[in-house]
Amino acid sequence: MTVSVSVPVSDRFDWLFRGVTEIFPHQPNSADPAENLSQRLAQTDRPLRVKLGIDPTGADIHLGHSIPLRKLRSFQDAGHTAVLIIGDFTARIGDPTGKSEVRKQLTPEEVTNNALAYLDRVRPILDFDTPGRLEVRYNSEWLSKLDLGETLELLSTMTVGQMIAKEGFATRYERENPIFLHEFLYPLMQGYDSVAVKADVELGGTDQKFNLAVGRDLQRHFGQTAQFGLLMPILLGTDGVQKMSKSLNNYVGLGEDALSMYSKLEKTPDSTIKDYFTLLTDLPLDRLPENPRAAQKLLALEVVTQYHGQTQATQAQADSIALITTGQNAGGESILEFSIAEIDFPARIFQILAASGLCSGSNDAKRQIQGGAVKLDGQSIDNIELTYDDAAGLVGKVLQVGKKRFKRLVN
Repeated sequence: MTVSVSVPVSDRFDWLFRGVTEIFPHQPNSADPAENLSQRLAQTDRPLRVKLGIDPTGADIHLGHSIPLRKLRSFQDAGHTAVLIIGDFTARIGDPTGKSEVRKQLTPEEVTNNALAYLDRVRPILDFDTPGRLEVRYNSEWLSKLDLGETLELLSTMTVGQMIAKEGFATRYERENPIFLHEFLYPLMQGYDSVAVKADVELGGTDQKFNLAVGRDLQRHFGQTAQFGLLMPILLGTDGVQKMSKSLNNYVGLGEDALSMYSKLEKTPDSTIKDYFTLLTDLPLDRLPENPRAAQKLLALEVVTQYHGQTQATQAQADSIALITTGQNAGGESILEFSIAEIDFPARIFQILAASGLCSGSNDAKRQIQGGAVKLDGQSIDNIELTYDDAAGLVGKVLQVGKKRFKRLVN
């Protein structure tokens, strides 16, 4: 649940506090720009340097990842400089935050490929064109040049007790799960990024508070003004229960086609829809439709427009409505039906695909699933062993392979 910071600020800085969970330090009644970010913004005589670090440990990103990026864009629109740090060096370690075991270390080639894919995905969010609004930096630029003496200086700024107190490390230590020494370097290296780019503000999820605080400590150690930390909430997935994650199959990927994005978002649970509007759009929250169904459609249309443009978003909405109401897409092409009474349950998804005729056989169905081409009611399916015990969860849903092959599952 999003917790807004309750502070009396002028309308000039409403964009800053929207959807924010915490800003630190934060003394709302102070005029000191070192402890009140709105005062820092009001009094500064130069664009602030606003840092967001991302580790390209994977190529696929989803709407949950877009939240700090959207806040970074808000700073750009207010005239400040976004400093997007690609953690090509730190990704080789992997952020241990929230992990019960050591991350697999990536090769430089894997990191490079992931970084390129990541930048391509975030182009619809950030301003890449206005001079002075964006710096894209790779932290290997400075971290790969640290010698042993400089590394020892970093290590000397933190005690083992402080590191063990970090959430994740503490749990692993109590459970006697191994903690490797190179993992202790991660928050220090991530914090040193703030020193290298002279960050004024750093953005991150609520799970990143420790890392952002390390950045403040290191800036003070090296004689710099300590950055502000601005924390954004972790987005719940389309199930409305657990955090958005590809592994939980409750995500909306930034690279998905317009119809798939729309189909998922128009089913956003009532319990999370206000947070989705707050975190994923700029729409005024006091003017949202009271009707839940109308709100879902508006949310889906607004978010899809951001990534695919108005024309494709409107087409996706029309196709979605047509699929549900007439069994046809907006172009009038019929959606064929397949009776799952022909299936012997329990059945795996690849068996259903083969039996429906959407795939030429089980092997083709497995290939399509592994290639990310299979969706059920707009929800991607990537597990070839996914098994349905009966027809209850399938009747009425549209099974899709690629962009043009659909079949509605009926009794």
